[in-house]
Amino acid sequence: FKPAPQFKKLYYIYLMLVVIFGILTWYIPISLFVLLFAPFIVAIAVTLTVLIPVLTILILTAYWIPKYYHTMVYKLTENEIVWRRGVWFKKTGIVPYNRITNVDINQGPFSRMLRIASLKVQTAGYSAPSRGYGGLAEIRIEGMEWFEELRDLIMDFIRGRKPVAVETYKEENINLKILDELVKIRELLEKSSEK
Repeated sequence: FKPAPQFKKLYYIYLMLVVIFGILTWYIPISLFVLLFAPFIVAIAVTLTVLIPVLTILILTAYWIPKYYHTMVYKLTENEIVWRRGVWFKKTGIVPYNRITNVDINQGPFSRMLRIASLKVQTAGYSAPSRGYGGLAEIRIEGMEWFEELRDLIMDFIRGRKPVAVETYKEENINLKILDELVKIRELLEKSSEK
């Protein structure tokens, strides 16, 4: 499955906010100042020197958004979540259900307006940095329209599965192993004290 089509709109809203608050707030006053107080040829040169790179970046970003959206794919199998995304740098991953500890729903004001949300899937034993997700998120399922139903579906897959740490010692009684090791240590200590 893929994110909802509204996810592209969300990225365009973010791009528009960057243009309004991140670029126009400083570009318009500087351009007006240069146009009013600098010789005409210098004013045009300064304005174009700033405008061309900014427009290039904005056009490339507007081109990148739908490309990125089309690369995003999520798949729920019997045992794991598989994900893939990336335009220039492809990223793929697998998250086994028996490693998942928590599934959180994140929804900002614009996402709420578009009726989409992201699911942050956290796992046990994941040692990589959080990458700004505020916790150890193995995967972020973004732009979902039916996010609560998806969370419930993932939680249904998780329920009834043993955590990974339990599966490592399936049938063995760990207390007997510890006791056995302690007896061996005691015997070694007694032998060394006899010498």
